[in-house]
Amino acid sequence: MEFIDLKTQYLALRDTINARMQRVLDHGQFIMGPEVQELEERLAAYTGAPHCITVASGTEALLIALMALGVKPGDEVITTPFTFVATAEMIVLLGARPVFVDIEPDTCNIDVSGIERAITSSTRAIMPVCLYGQPADMDEIEAVGRKHGIAVIEDAAQSFGALYKGRRSCNLSAIGCTSFFPSKPLGCYGDGGAIFTSDAALAEAMREIRVHGQERRYRHTRVGVGGRMDTLQCAVVLAKLERFEWELARRAEIAQRYGALLRSIPGVEQIKLRPDRTSVYAQYTVQCEDRDGVQKRMKDAGIPTAVHYPVPLHQQPAYAPLFAGQQFPVAERVAQRVISLPMHADLDQASQDRVVRALGSGLRGAQQAA
Repeated sequence: MEFIDLKTQYLALRDTINARMQRVLDHGQFIMGPEVQELEERLAAYTGAPHCITVASGTEALLIALMALGVKPGDEVITTPFTFVATAEMIVLLGARPVFVDIEPDTCNIDVSGIERAITSSTRAIMPVCLYGQPADMDEIEAVGRKHGIAVIEDAAQSFGALYKGRRSCNLSAIGCTSFFPSKPLGCYGDGGAIFTSDAALAEAMREIRVHGQERRYRHTRVGVGGRMDTLQCAVVLAKLERFEWELARRAEIAQRYGALLRSIPGVEQIKLRPDRTSVYAQYTVQCEDRDGVQKRMKDAGIPTAVHYPVPLHQQPAYAPLFAGQQFPVAERVAQRVISLPMHADLDQASQDRVVRALGSGLRGAQQAA
């Protein structure tokens, strides 16, 4: 069984993907070819954001967004400790300091109630992460940002396509950043990402930063990076857009069925979906005790699983010295309990039943061992 089945997806889109890639091979514009602008226009229209800037990765999207806001050494950026390392990594690379706020135990997204207390005179941005595909409480976070004159960057690496109060993720704050890493609901065949904004000045800054700070060829008005998304990768995403809405609907159906099946299994705690938003289920994640034992038993039964994420960022060796003595108890507890189950648009009911049976068996084994 595949944890994420990209092979079946490719077979369904093979003709479209091959034709799109062949077109790039024929015209030979591998850097900033016409597919780049085409994808940016399609993505902007999809989200409703006036500006879309494709970039080399979701990580690069965060870096360029922070650079466009002028984040510098000594600044602080508020975010969550329960996320992939790239969120904090880009803050630290700019010489700024991540300031962590603990998460909600039922959604695993940042707990808005703790954000305002974390603001200081050095706070330059707030960067919530839309974990597992569900947007964070963006309106409440935006309200805090407006009150204090602080920009909000939505780290939507896992939530592209989700809705929040009828609006698309990536168009919920000053800047939205997403990733097209292959395992994402909308992924390419390598690294890729995009930034969204309604601010024309920020859009101009981010476009220049991604090409080494160039205003025009060989005129560098800003410090920048080599952050362009390859034309071939844009072609892949354009092809995958053809069935993206179908895939999102399938993910929702599969998640709903998982939820119904798992309700009958003692010891499984499901991630809550808030009623005013949707999730694209970049991962289908649950919580349980003895996670490591359950994961081993499921592996023995031939069921792949993953853990997103086993160690909060404030406990990672590279970052722990920055947070000596600080504790984030919800993130620390959740990190010991989360387990992600197979999730992709082509997951059939028989395979899903196998996953649920293996999880139930694994939990019973854990209870007997205790």
